[in-house]
Amino acid sequence: MNEEKKNIITIMNDQGEQVDCEVLFTFDSEETKKSYIAYTDNTEDEVGNTKVFASCYDPSGANSALTPLESEEEWQVIENILASIQEKVSNDSSAE
Repeated sequence: MNEEKKNIITIMNDQGEQVDCEVLFTFDSEETKKSYIAYTDNTEDEVGNTKVFASCYDPSGANSALTPLESEEEWQVIENILASIQEKVSNDSSAE
């Protein structure tokens, strides 16, 4: 079986503990002129949805710190991409 290699980042959670997270995707936004990373710690919320987090990052690697999204516009961009991915996955699953 061919195992998929996962991109893993280590973040510091609110309790000061290091947590390994799987990178879901990264992208650059023309609208905001920033680079974003979406990732998950593969835990679920109270209704069973996988928790997904998003941050701004420096793709050059000069600054390794993730920074929080600063506006509702940034969150909307992330939510639109996640909805698009979820719709594609659902359509692919129903086609099988």
